[in-house]
Amino acid sequence: MTKKLLLILFLAIFTNVQTTLAQLPAITLKTMDGKTVRTDTLSNDGKPFIIDFFATWCKPCNRELDAIAEVYEDWQEETGVKIFAISIDQAQNINKVKPLVNNHGWEYDVLLDPNGDLKRALGIQMIPFVLICDGKGKIVYKHSGYTEGAETELIEKVRELIK
Repeated sequence: MTKKLLLILFLAIFTNVQTTLAQLPAITLKTMDGKTVRTDTLSNDGKPFIIDFFATWCKPCNRELDAIAEVYEDWQEETGVKIFAISIDQAQNINKVKPLVNNHGWEYDVLLDPNGDLKRALGIQMIPFVLICDGKGKIVYKHSGYTEGAETELIEKVRELIK
């Protein structure tokens, strides 16, 4: 009986983590060009969007963003999804973000969170960390860490949202 109860509790918590319906908090970030952007105004013209937290020093983050870059154009054509890549590099390393993005050829909207304000507001402990938001900006999916092929799960979740 105790094992069943623990399993039910685990599944309830896990399901809640995967399907959270919350609005993005109102945090001000900057673009790589120095413009300010409020996170509660991020949108994609009513279509889903993905937020991917990364750092220049995080190898799994770079692998994930590289893997997505290979299929991003196809994803956009099929679903119209947009990706916001948010760097959590601290202020002293912020100058490394633009060269990294350019060297990898990432075509994402890149935002900077040098003080970790958004990361902290969302309770993110580990990167890479990915959120999927529906067309209204509600968080509908969260995932931390990266394993090869995990990007397939992301596009499947996006496809479910546009049905």
